[in-house]
Amino acid sequence: MPRNFYYIGIAFFGMVNGLFNQLWLLFALIHVQILAPALLFGSVPLTLLFSSLMVSTATIILGGIPAALYERAIGAKDDSTEVSMWIWLAGTAILTIPAIGNFLDVKL
Repeated sequence: MPRNFYYIGIAFFGMVNGLFNQLWLLFALIHVQILAPALLFGSVPLTLLFSSLMVSTATIILGGIPAALYERAIGAKDDSTEVSMWIWLAGTAILTIPAIGNFLDVKL
């Protein structure tokens, strides 16, 4: 499978988790408002969007850690392997499980 489809899936799961995971989003929003109140001119909507972006980025990074450990264990030198891309996609999907209910409006 072309590598672009993996990247699209990983970005999709990161986006869903950033927008619909209420617990992580609230955590990031509170800390951004406390630590950098003047960063976004005190605007709550801009702070909320920035917090959502932070959660999305954290999801993608945390989902990639097992894939990086796998590549380190097998001694991959150049590019990511097919298995490590699947591990990265599965890692982001597992981190997105709490947000899937809100995304589908099931309220899990």
